Amino acid sequence: MSALEVVIVGGGMIVHDQLLPSFYQLQRLGHIGEIGVCSQHGRTLERLRNSETLRRAFPASSFRRWSDADPDVAHPKLYLEAIAGLAPGNLVVVALPDHFHSEAVMAALNAGQHVLAVKPLVLRVAEAEAIEKEASARQLLVAIEYHKRFDDRSLMARQKYREGAFGEFRLGSACLMEKWYYRHSNFQNWCTVEHSDAFTYIGCHYVDLVHFITGLQPAAVSVYGVRDRYPNGNEGFLWTDARVLWNNGACLNVQNSLSFPDAAPGTNTQGMTLYCSGGDRGGLLRHSDQYRGLEYVYTESPGYVEPSPDYFQYLNLGGEGLTPAGYGYRSVEQIVQACLRVKQASDQGSVLREIDAAGLLATPANSRHNERVIEAARRSILDDGREIEC
Repeated sequence: MSALEVVIVGGGMIVHDQLLPSFYQLQRLGHIGEIGVCSQHGRTLERLRNSETLRRAFPASSFRRWSDADPDVAHPKLYLEAIAGLAPGNLVVVALPDHFHSEAVMAALNAGQHVLAVKPLVLRVAEAEAIEKEASARQLLVAIEYHKRFDDRSLMARQKYREGAFGEFRLGSACLMEKWYYRHSNFQNWCTVEHSDAFTYIGCHYVDLVHFITGLQPAAVSVYGVRDRYPNGNEGFLWTDARVLWNNGACLNVQNSLSFPDAAPGTNTQGMTLYCSGGDRGGLLRHSDQYRGLEYVYTESPGYVEPSPDYFQYLNLGGEGLTPAGYGYRSVEQIVQACLRVKQASDQGSVLREIDAAGLLATPANSRHNERVIEAARRSILDDGREIEC
């Protein structure tokens, strides 16, 4: 099976923490050929190239840089040149701010490339429909990297729920509070009231998970957002409380923010609880994801920590460097394997339909619930939390 050439569009936190190391590991295994990374600022790629974490894990790996010689000159459309340099049938990774996804994904499809897009895919249903139509016409895979789907907890819950073990979901709550330091990152330049909010960027995980586990469809959403200022003065909905109603009458409350104290243990706080009913008995699904059962106290700062072994970690399994582990890596691996299946298939349309129908990978065809909720949520949050049908 021939390897995929890859161009990653974007070079921010998710590229450093999950995407680039995942592709480096897949390159080690022979599934990935050359990796290019494109960013509008050269300084972003310099940080990636000089990352001690990546150097230690992958001492022999490198990426092709697509950037201007001047690290401070912005070239927001440079990715078009990077995509044009790929032979058709390879892979473009879209890791840009949410409101730039649609244009970049369509550019990749028009160039004949498969696409891995970070979540959410786009912010409007019409954009998702256009992407689905274009991908289908060209027999290309577009996969949205909802990595929580590949947490063993999620896969176990999905299997048991669909076997009837929990009964029917009725009422639930979820939260994911990211660390305060996110406010000092590039988020302050794009995750503003005009473009996104904490629910759209973070809470979409849990809307997707409830559908992934239960098969239910969202019916309406209301989102209340608390406006706050980033260090650079930009205004964002940095605290959100969402109420998502489902087509069986169930209700999910989702709270999100960029507020978890930097001094608190763990990289964030997160979890989900679903209360269910079946016959004359109750069912319960509770994932306390913020606590993974590890407690460490280092002799130097930060002292007490509660690290997660589940999302993404580097392990020393012998040999050169370190090996990525966790559902963050597995998610990327599954999408790459799906792209390779499509690339090698004699009947690519049949394989794409199989991927859509299986529902393990989120695609434009099988995850429209996310765009419906996000579009309605953006209308709601800008209208002080009014409930909007989706």
